[in-house]
Amino acid sequence: MTYSPEGLFGKRVLTVSQSKRIGAVMATCGFYDESGDFAYRVGLPGKSGVGGGIAAYMPGKLSVAVWSPELNTFGNSLAGIEAPERFTTDIGSSIF
Repeated sequence: MTYSPEGLFGKRVLTVSQSKRIGAVMATCGFYDESGDFAYRVGLPGKSGVGGGIAAYMPGKLSVAVWSPELNTFGNSLAGIEAPERFTTDIGSSIF
């Protein structure tokens, strides 16, 4: 499958400008007080959820979603942060 900005169903959901802004919010605020640490360790914009879910993406390339319910003191998934950190380290790529 090849990447298409129109997505799988042939319709663009967000404008380029909206996508850029959402990525910036995810990179700076997606993990609340732990956002800077996530950016440093993982190198992708991401968003955490209180149920242990994490979604992160590399614009135009890939996305990753993980779930593990054990949370750290910031309310983010312990294993959920470690998995994308290992992934970006293993592939040798991030947005930074």
